[in-house]
Amino acid sequence: MEASDYADQLRESVEDERPGSGKVDRFKTRAAICIGIMAMLLAIASLGGENSMKAMIDSNIHASDTWAFYQAKNIRQTANELAANDLEAMLIVQGATLSDDARQQIQQRIDRYRATVARYESEPDPTDPTNPLKGEGKRELTARAQDWESQRDLAQRQDPNFDFSIALFQIGIVLGSVAIISVNSRLLILAIVAGCVATLLMINGFFLIVDLPG
Repeated sequence: MEASDYADQLRESVEDERPGSGKVDRFKTRAAICIGIMAMLLAIASLGGENSMKAMIDSNIHASDTWAFYQAKNIRQTANELAANDLEAMLIVQGATLSDDARQQIQQRIDRYRATVARYESEPDPTDPTNPLKGEGKRELTARAQDWESQRDLAQRQDPNFDFSIALFQIGIVLGSVAIISVNSRLLILAIVAGCVATLLMINGFFLIVDLPG
Protein backbone atom coordinates (compact mmCIF):
# COMPACT_ATOMS: atom_id res chain seq x y z
CA MET A 1 0.00 0.00 0.00
CA GLU A 2 1.33 3.39 -0.94
CA ALA A 3 1.84 6.09 1.70
CA SER A 4 -0.71 8.41 0.10
CA ASP A 5 -3.41 5.73 0.16
CA TYR A 6 -2.62 4.97 3.78
CA ALA A 7 -2.86 8.69 4.66
CA ASP A 8 -6.26 9.01 2.95
CA GLN A 9 -7.62 6.00 4.81
CA LEU A 10 -6.29 7.33 8.09
CA ARG A 11 -7.91 10.74 7.48
CA GLU A 12 -11.26 9.17 6.57
CA SER A 13 -11.19 6.94 9.66
CA VAL A 14 -10.44 9.94 11.89
CA GLU A 15 -13.26 11.95 10.35
CA ASP A 16 -15.64 9.03 10.75
CA GLU A 17 -14.70 8.67 14.39
CA ARG A 18 -14.90 12.39 15.15
CA PRO A 19 -18.12 12.88 17.17
CA GLY A 20 -20.77 15.03 15.54
CA SER A 21 -18.73 16.09 12.49
CA GLY A 22 -21.65 15.44 10.14
CA LYS A 23 -24.06 17.21 12.47
CA VAL A 24 -21.79 20.25 12.59
CA ASP A 25 -21.74 20.47 8.80
CA ARG A 26 -25.50 20.16 8.60
CA PHE A 27 -25.90 22.78 11.31
CA LYS A 28 -23.65 25.23 9.49
CA THR A 29 -25.43 24.58 6.20
CA ARG A 30 -28.85 25.20 7.71
CA ALA A 31 -27.62 28.30 9.52
CA ALA A 32 -26.15 29.65 6.29
CA ILE A 33 -29.46 29.07 4.50
CA CYS A 34 -31.29 30.95 7.27
CA ILE A 35 -28.85 33.84 7.00
CA GLY A 36 -29.29 33.93 3.22
CA ILE A 37 -33.07 34.05 3.54
CA MET A 38 -32.88 36.83 6.12
CA ALA A 39 -30.50 38.79 3.90
CA MET A 40 -32.98 38.53 1.02
CA LEU A 41 -35.88 39.63 3.23
CA LEU A 42 -33.71 42.47 4.58
CA ALA A 43 -33.32 43.78 1.03
CA ILE A 44 -37.10 43.67 0.53
CA ALA A 45 -37.74 45.43 3.86
CA SER A 46 -35.17 48.10 3.00
CA LEU A 47 -36.89 48.71 -0.34
CA GLY A 48 -40.26 49.01 1.42
CA GLY A 49 -38.81 51.46 3.94
CA GLU A 50 -37.29 53.61 1.21
CA ASN A 51 -40.56 53.66 -0.72
CA SER A 52 -42.62 54.61 2.34
CA MET A 53 -40.21 57.41 3.22
CA LYS A 54 -40.29 58.71 -0.36
CA ALA A 55 -44.11 58.54 -0.42
CA MET A 56 -44.30 60.39 2.89
CA ILE A 57 -42.06 63.23 1.69
CA ASP A 58 -43.70 63.53 -1.74
CA SER A 59 -47.23 63.47 -0.33
CA ASN A 60 -46.36 66.12 2.26
CA ILE A 61 -44.93 68.40 -0.44
CA HIS A 62 -47.98 67.96 -2.66
CA ALA A 63 -50.34 68.61 0.27
CA SER A 64 -48.48 71.80 1.21
CA ASP A 65 -48.49 73.05 -2.40
CA THR A 66 -52.20 72.32 -2.77
CA TRP A 67 -53.08 74.15 0.45
CA ALA A 68 -50.97 77.11 -0.71
CA PHE A 69 -52.94 77.17 -3.97
CA TYR A 70 -56.15 76.99 -1.92
CA GLN A 71 -55.10 80.02 0.12
CA ALA A 72 -54.34 81.99 -3.04
CA LYS A 73 -57.77 81.07 -4.41
CA ASN A 74 -59.39 82.09 -1.15
CA ILE A 75 -57.68 85.50 -1.20
CA ARG A 76 -58.80 86.18 -4.78
CA GLN A 77 -62.31 84.97 -3.99
CA THR A 78 -62.51 87.30 -0.99
CA ALA A 79 -61.27 90.24 -3.07
CA ASN A 80 -63.94 89.64 -5.71
CA GLU A 81 -66.64 89.26 -3.07
CA LEU A 82 -65.63 92.54 -1.40
CA ALA A 83 -65.66 94.30 -4.75
CA ALA A 84 -69.15 92.98 -5.48
CA ASN A 85 -70.36 94.08 -2.02
CA ASP A 86 -68.95 97.59 -2.56
CA LEU A 87 -70.71 97.94 -5.90
CA GLU A 88 -73.98 96.69 -4.42
CA ALA A 89 -73.66 99.20 -1.59
CA MET A 90 -73.02 101.95 -4.14
CA LEU A 91 -76.14 100.97 -6.03
CA ILE A 92 -78.19 101.19 -2.86
CA VAL A 93 -76.78 104.56 -1.85
CA GLN A 94 -76.46 106.23 -5.25
CA GLY A 95 -78.88 104.22 -7.32
CA ALA A 96 -81.41 107.04 -7.59
CA THR A 97 -78.82 109.46 -8.99
CA LEU A 98 -77.41 107.07 -11.57
CA SER A 99 -78.68 106.64 -15.08
CA ASP A 100 -80.15 103.36 -16.22
CA ASP A 101 -77.09 102.67 -18.36
CA ALA A 102 -74.73 103.27 -15.43
CA ARG A 103 -76.77 101.04 -13.13
CA GLN A 104 -76.80 98.32 -15.78
CA GLN A 105 -73.03 98.46 -16.20
CA ILE A 106 -72.51 98.32 -12.43
CA GLN A 107 -74.88 95.36 -12.15
CA GLN A 108 -72.99 93.54 -14.92
CA ARG A 109 -69.75 94.04 -13.03
CA ILE A 110 -71.41 92.73 -9.86
CA ASP A 111 -72.62 89.67 -11.73
CA ARG A 112 -69.11 89.00 -13.07
CA TYR A 113 -67.67 89.31 -9.58
CA ARG A 114 -70.29 86.91 -8.20
CA ALA A 115 -69.66 84.43 -11.02
CA THR A 116 -65.93 84.55 -10.28
CA VAL A 117 -66.62 83.97 -6.57
CA ALA A 118 -68.74 80.91 -7.44
CA ARG A 119 -66.08 79.62 -9.83
CA TYR A 120 -63.39 79.92 -7.19
CA GLU A 121 -65.60 77.97 -4.79
CA SER A 122 -66.00 75.01 -7.15
CA GLU A 123 -64.44 74.51 -10.58
CA PRO A 124 -64.47 70.84 -11.67
CA ASP A 125 -62.16 69.61 -14.40
CA PRO A 126 -64.05 69.87 -17.75
CA THR A 127 -62.50 66.58 -18.91
CA ASP A 128 -63.52 64.71 -15.75
CA PRO A 129 -66.22 66.72 -13.95
CA THR A 130 -67.30 63.89 -11.62
CA ASN A 131 -63.83 63.40 -10.13
CA PRO A 132 -63.63 65.38 -6.86
CA LEU A 133 -59.82 65.27 -6.93
CA LYS A 134 -59.58 67.14 -10.23
CA GLY A 135 -60.33 70.79 -10.80
CA GLU A 136 -59.15 74.19 -9.61
CA GLY A 137 -61.91 75.31 -7.22
CA LYS A 138 -61.55 75.50 -3.44
CA ARG A 139 -63.75 72.45 -2.99
CA GLU A 140 -61.63 70.36 -5.37
CA LEU A 141 -58.37 71.69 -3.91
CA THR A 142 -59.54 70.79 -0.41
CA ALA A 143 -60.36 67.23 -1.49
CA ARG A 144 -57.03 66.90 -3.27
CA ALA A 145 -55.01 68.25 -0.33
CA GLN A 146 -56.81 65.94 2.08
CA ASP A 147 -56.12 62.98 -0.23
CA TRP A 148 -52.39 63.82 -0.23
CA GLU A 149 -52.50 64.12 3.55
CA SER A 150 -54.14 60.69 3.86
CA GLN A 151 -51.39 59.19 1.68
CA ARG A 152 -48.77 60.89 3.84
CA ASP A 153 -50.37 59.59 7.03
CA LEU A 154 -50.51 56.06 5.58
CA ALA A 155 -46.80 56.18 4.75
CA GLN A 156 -46.05 57.48 8.25
CA ARG A 157 -47.86 54.49 9.73
CA GLN A 158 -46.03 52.06 7.45
CA ASP A 159 -42.51 53.41 7.99
CA PRO A 160 -41.93 52.26 11.63
CA ASN A 161 -42.74 48.67 10.65
CA PHE A 162 -39.96 48.69 8.09
CA ASP A 163 -37.52 50.37 10.49
CA PHE A 164 -38.04 47.75 13.18
CA SER A 165 -38.03 44.97 10.59
CA ILE A 166 -34.68 46.09 9.15
CA ALA A 167 -33.14 46.30 12.63
CA LEU A 168 -34.35 42.81 13.58
CA PHE A 169 -33.16 41.29 10.29
CA GLN A 170 -29.70 42.76 10.89
CA ILE A 171 -29.67 41.43 14.45
CA GLY A 172 -30.79 38.02 13.19
CA ILE A 173 -28.03 37.93 10.56
CA VAL A 174 -25.40 38.83 13.17
CA LEU A 175 -26.68 36.17 15.58
CA GLY A 176 -26.77 33.59 12.80
CA SER A 177 -23.19 34.39 11.81
CA VAL A 178 -22.02 34.04 15.39
CA ALA A 179 -23.97 30.80 15.67
CA ILE A 180 -22.07 29.37 12.69
CA ILE A 181 -18.69 30.31 14.14
CA SER A 182 -19.49 29.03 17.63
CA VAL A 183 -21.73 26.16 16.47
CA ASN A 184 -24.33 27.34 18.97
CA SER A 185 -27.88 26.18 18.29
CA ARG A 186 -29.38 28.55 20.85
CA LEU A 187 -28.00 31.56 19.03
CA LEU A 188 -29.38 30.20 15.78
CA ILE A 189 -32.81 29.83 17.38
CA LEU A 190 -32.64 33.45 18.55
CA ALA A 191 -31.66 34.49 15.04
CA ILE A 192 -34.61 32.60 13.56
CA VAL A 193 -37.01 34.15 16.10
CA ALA A 194 -35.69 37.64 15.26
CA GLY A 195 -36.10 36.87 11.56
CA CYS A 196 -39.69 35.66 12.04
CA VAL A 197 -40.68 38.78 13.99
CA ALA A 198 -38.95 40.94 11.38
CA THR A 199 -40.86 39.16 8.61
CA LEU A 200 -44.18 39.82 10.33
CA LEU A 201 -43.29 43.49 10.73
CA MET A 202 -42.29 43.70 7.08
CA ILE A 203 -45.59 42.18 5.95
CA ASN A 204 -47.45 44.56 8.26
CA GLY A 205 -45.49 47.43 6.73
CA PHE A 206 -46.76 46.59 3.25
CA PHE A 207 -50.37 45.76 4.17
CA LEU A 208 -50.76 47.66 7.47
CA ILE A 209 -52.88 44.96 9.09
CA VAL A 210 -52.19 46.35 12.59
CA ASP A 211 -51.10 49.84 13.60
CA LEU A 212 -48.06 49.93 15.83
CA PRO A 213 -48.67 51.84 19.07
CA GLY A 214 -47.43 55.40 18.84
